[in-house]
Amino acid sequence: MTFGKGCHLHLIDGSAFIFRAYHALPPLTRKSDGLPIGAVAGFCNMLFKTVEDNQGPDAPTHVAVIFDYSGKSFRNDIYDLYKANRPPAPEDLVPQFPLTRDATRAFNIACIEQEGFEADDIIATYARQAREAGGRVTIISSDKDLMQLVGGGVEMLDAMKNKRIGIEGVEEKFGVGPDRVVDVQALAGDSVDNVPGAPGIGIKTAALLINEFGDLDTLLERAEEIKQPKRRETLIEKADQIRMSRELVTLDDHVPVEEGLDAFELREPEAETLLPFLASMEFRSLSKRIADRMGVEPVVIPEPAAAEDAGGEEPEWPEIDPEKYEWVKDDAALGRWIDLIRERGYVAVDTETTSLNEMQAELVGISLAVIPGEACYIPLTHKTGESGDLFGSGDRAEGQMETEAVLEALKPVLEDPSILKIFQNAKYDCKLFRRYGVWVTPIDDTMLMSYALHSGLHNHGMDALSDRYLGHTPIPIKDLLGTGKSAITFDYVKIEDAVKYAAEDADITLRLWHTFKPRLHRAKVTTVYETLERPLSPVLATMEMNGVQVDRDVLSRMSNAFAQKMAGLEAEIHELAGESFNVGSPAQLGEILFEKMGFEGGKKGKTGKYSTPADVLEDLAAQHDLPARVLDWRQLSKLKSTYTDALQTHIDPDTGRVHTSYIQTGANTGRLASTDPNLQNIPVRSEEGRRIREAFVAPEGKRLLSLDYSQIELRILAHVAGIESMKQAFRDGEDIHAATASEMFDVPLDEMTPDVRRQAKAINFGVIYGISGFGLARNLRIERKQAQGFIDRYFEKYPGIKEYMDETVAFAKEHQRVETLFGRVIHTPEINAKGPHAGFAKRAAINAPIQGTAADIIRRAMIRMPDAIEALPVKMLLQVHDELIFEVDEAAVDDVIPVIREVMEGASNPAVKLDVPLVVDAGQGANWAEAH
Repeated sequence: MTFGKGCHLHLIDGSAFIFRAYHALPPLTRKSDGLPIGAVAGFCNMLFKTVEDNQGPDAPTHVAVIFDYSGKSFRNDIYDLYKANRPPAPEDLVPQFPLTRDATRAFNIACIEQEGFEADDIIATYARQAREAGGRVTIISSDKDLMQLVGGGVEMLDAMKNKRIGIEGVEEKFGVGPDRVVDVQALAGDSVDNVPGAPGIGIKTAALLINEFGDLDTLLERAEEIKQPKRRETLIEKADQIRMSRELVTLDDHVPVEEGLDAFELREPEAETLLPFLASMEFRSLSKRIADRMGVEPVVIPEPAAAEDAGGEEPEWPEIDPEKYEWVKDDAALGRWIDLIRERGYVAVDTETTSLNEMQAELVGISLAVIPGEACYIPLTHKTGESGDLFGSGDRAEGQMETEAVLEALKPVLEDPSILKIFQNAKYDCKLFRRYGVWVTPIDDTMLMSYALHSGLHNHGMDALSDRYLGHTPIPIKDLLGTGKSAITFDYVKIEDAVKYAAEDADITLRLWHTFKPRLHRAKVTTVYETLERPLSPVLATMEMNGVQVDRDVLSRMSNAFAQKMAGLEAEIHELAGESFNVGSPAQLGEILFEKMGFEGGKKGKTGKYSTPADVLEDLAAQHDLPARVLDWRQLSKLKSTYTDALQTHIDPDTGRVHTSYIQTGANTGRLASTDPNLQNIPVRSEEGRRIREAFVAPEGKRLLSLDYSQIELRILAHVAGIESMKQAFRDGEDIHAATASEMFDVPLDEMTPDVRRQAKAINFGVIYGISGFGLARNLRIERKQAQGFIDRYFEKYPGIKEYMDETVAFAKEHQRVETLFGRVIHTPEINAKGPHAGFAKRAAINAPIQGTAADIIRRAMIRMPDAIEALPVKMLLQVHDELIFEVDEAAVDDVIPVIREVMEGASNPAVKLDVPLVVDAGQGANWAEAH
């Protein structure tokens, strides 16, 4: 077919597909030889989807995939630093580039690349040719650089979002039409491609200027008319650079292309070419899918002798189709599901409730899945009418079973030790079931599996995991509940909608379990999951349900005292400033400090207003009282709003206690996070912060116990870095900071001054977190040169620490991960990045094995604790990093402390035998402040 009027050309941006596939999917290697193929697998799936979706009025008549040719383009002749700051392609992606070209040809689609030209220029050329021939063009890409081509029969399609981009979409992105996109880009520049543009001018400002002056040439000719001095100066001084930038961003639509449009005529894939290629890649499920579509037998792919791989291809499951899920309405239907569960020996379970607060939430329904694609929802307490509707009946909707009857039927299954219950975030559902008298065991948790496998790579929520590992976007909850003030609770969702949403959650959870479970072994993190993650979940659930008693009156009195103290500080601040202003406004404070009082170091943000973060105020506090008083005021304001006021709202009306929630996956290193409320960030360095803990009290006849690991991270550092003198100091029970000071500064222990010890302490703890000379200088309020001298001397005295740091960074750079002593894997994807994140990534890599090992040790202690204290009158209430808080009968304090201490001090054994002893300090009191 000759290309002309009525023809529709699809131009696919091949590079965009490759990188999207690479970053969206976990690493995958060919089983037979270990060749990386993850990006190729994703690329093939995308191509197949594109071919499958080519139906209806927008179907193409002609298709081509356009690739970037490796090497320099004509733009490097214009500007030798063009794309100079782009990092090299990931090592495991490089061998996949040629395979994606092979894949394109295997799908019988034209595959185009040309030396000296980028894919965007080739796309621009073919788009122009097609438009001139009277045809339509769809560019399948979300690359903003291609938006200059839109219009006159050319549009773009973001295939990932299934969103078409026409002239309006371009105007929304750039603030100008497609014909002025290059002018805006010339001004704004592009940090990714290293296009310099006009410094300080972003896309919004560029669009304003182009809209005001009409085009770039007119703007540069009339730059003298610009009112803002800095902007005017930039446009005049950088005019040549801006014009060069326009050359760099303007696509060349006259590339001397070798293939004509007629060569792109749409052709069906040929089974004899495509299926052998897919077989050579060992893509089993995709081969079967495509063979089924073509009505032929797939090529047999032999299993290799050793089927160990990093990822494994997804199993052959039916598509997720919420229309097929079952609404369970009676005993007979529920009975069939229970029989199926007993037959299989496992079930994915999910609950729908009225609240995210497990202590207050009411059960609305339960969903189950046993086979991927088959799931059900058992509605229990859905209501008719609208939530908050005065005229809605609020009656129980029809087609539901009684909660009591359903739980009575499911309880034997949920408590049966021979049937595995699979959850995504099991702790939430298990706490809810406990409140209804059902103790679910045993469990598997896909969120925790993902955490063990992928810590440091991404978050572990179900929607993100489904999107990333199943290629499926779940039904959004906001579609059912709405948002903001008009949001409803789940019991007001129509049952037919609830069935689709809730059963889909169970189906997805089951598929994630099938995906992750075999990978634990391949990634060598089974031990981490089985000994540190899975058994901790029920322990945390019990702690959260125990809660801790908080005295509302103490909090109220503190709030009033803080408010009075803040008012006094405000008066002082206004007096020092010589005028009244809003102390809580960083912008107003910035004007006082940097304009009125003339301090240096003021920086304005994008809004043109000053920012006054704590580090800036700390530097200024050495020069003047006002910033020091503002820091004091901010601390009190934070304590008042976050703790003394907010904690009162978190006291549970039924228990009179505060029930925090622990997030097991909250930190990459294995540390727990605490939320609603956060009890791990209560400041303890200030007197006021320490006083907050006075509100956490023991009930009458009981005491609070605090048991805290002493300097655990330093002990781990001494062990991993092999610092003999430090290890000996710990074995001898010496004051480690005094010992360090003695070693560093050649001061005998009996002549040690508090000031010298304080310096050694700051260095000891600072080194664990990769502190710089600048940071230590700020901590100790000394000259930066002197601080750097301390750090240099520290590394001279303890060369093993520097060796540990260098070796850890080198390992992280090579393997993109670090590990704790217990085998926890913490991925470090940013470790080879350039720029401001590089230093942070290195410090994080150095600290992660130490902090992570400490986190693993206290997890091991917490997991062993319930058995150890089962017969004692004591409950474990809280964990704050290296500290555990208990509530104990007054008469049993002396009996309980040795039991808990023994568990904590021996927690690393037998898995890891440390060269230094773990020491646990114990305290007790009527409140947390007294106990700690």
